[in-house]
Amino acid sequence: MSDTGTQPEQLYAAREPVFPRKVSGRFRNLKWVIMVVTLGIYYLTPWIRWDRGPNLPDQAVLVDLANRRFFFFWIEIWPHEFYFVAGLLIMAGLGLFLFTSALGRVWCGYTCPQTVWTDLFILVERWIEGDRNARLRLHRQKKMDARKLRLRVTKYVVWTLIAIATGGAWVFYFTDAPTLLGDLFTLNAHAAAYTSIAILTFTTLVFGGFMREQVCIYMCPWPRIQAAMMDPDTITVGYRDWRGEPRGKHRKSAEAEAGELGDCIDCMACVNVCPMGIDIRDGQQLECITCALCIDACDDIMDKIGKPRGLIGYLALSDETREREGETPRSAWSHVFRVRTMLYTFLWSAVGVGLVVALFVRPDISATVHPVRQPVYVTMSDGTIRNTYDFGLRNKHGDDRRFRVTLVSDHLELRLAVEGTPYESFMVPADTTGKQRVYVLAPAGSEAAMADRSEIRFWIEDLSNGERVYKDSTFVGTGDN
Repeated sequence: MSDTGTQPEQLYAAREPVFPRKVSGRFRNLKWVIMVVTLGIYYLTPWIRWDRGPNLPDQAVLVDLANRRFFFFWIEIWPHEFYFVAGLLIMAGLGLFLFTSALGRVWCGYTCPQTVWTDLFILVERWIEGDRNARLRLHRQKKMDARKLRLRVTKYVVWTLIAIATGGAWVFYFTDAPTLLGDLFTLNAHAAAYTSIAILTFTTLVFGGFMREQVCIYMCPWPRIQAAMMDPDTITVGYRDWRGEPRGKHRKSAEAEAGELGDCIDCMACVNVCPMGIDIRDGQQLECITCALCIDACDDIMDKIGKPRGLIGYLALSDETREREGETPRSAWSHVFRVRTMLYTFLWSAVGVGLVVALFVRPDISATVHPVRQPVYVTMSDGTIRNTYDFGLRNKHGDDRRFRVTLVSDHLELRLAVEGTPYESFMVPADTTGKQRVYVLAPAGSEAAMADRSEIRFWIEDLSNGERVYKDSTFVGTGDN
């Protein structure tokens, strides 16, 4: 209990915005390259054209919800082939487990969309408002004068334009991009397009511009899962406290001269460049996304004071004892290639190989046969017993194809008739699923007509190239035997 009259303890602390300082180095350069490549792929991919013929869309990557298909360059995925999408999701999960087990949260630090867009928004903020100290002064300035208003408005306008481009690029994946762009500007696009762009614009602006590290800390589940994926052999960003402690600011102090201080001069460079606003010297933390910017900052300081690099670096906890004793740590490859990571690699590769094999062995035609059992059979005026079957035939080719249906059965008296034509063939338009009703008839008094059930097989042949598929079914008779 607190004393009477004293203020209650505050359990909530308002968020302090994080203003990372500009840093240069190999990891920062790597992040720039990844940001340019990933953003380029995202924004430009819908505009890549791919000629599939007159009856198919010319967009290389397209999620065609209206026709329930997915196009990826020369690959076309139909609804019944959703196992390809499931397989890709499994590969993505296994890949995430693999990289986390080997290199920690490398996905979060380099390629996560939240990280990439936050980097872009921070870059814009730095261009407009200045580096860390300038942004801090502007943030702490209480008075909204003309300069602060101009800088803030400019920043928010550029952020909003980026967010709109992000939402717009997303909807381009679901319809023809050039056509949709024209419809958007002429206000002829569907309301769903405008709604999707508005939602994605809002979320991109809020997540990348304002929430930033809070998305990673409070909204993303991966920081809480990563502990199960990592072990002492995982290579991650860490501070070599046995080398840096005790830290001290003054390198020419008596303690420094006596060799009582470590290499860390407590300059806070590693903290000032961290987009999460944490101190890596406090050890492994949930907030750390292993972006390695603290490594670049610390290496730069070590160069300036004449100390060897690596005070902060990628390391494995299993090497800590060896490094403390001055021994050489194990090679990175020995940490990466171990039983756990090799198992993930095997599973990931097995799923990938399975998908590739399934992609190349899948037929260009596929059929479904559904017996009509209401009624089970029909007795014609001449006593003939007739069964009805509904065919669904997918023609995955880019041109119209004619298909012939033939019947195979132990009862040679059974004959087949295709509705609407005197022939045993029918046309299916290009890249569609054709519907056709087919009848199987047994003459009155025949063995098949009087039997309870008879096994039959339908063969469907593409008359253009001879490709064939078959479907088994049953013929129902009167059961008078």
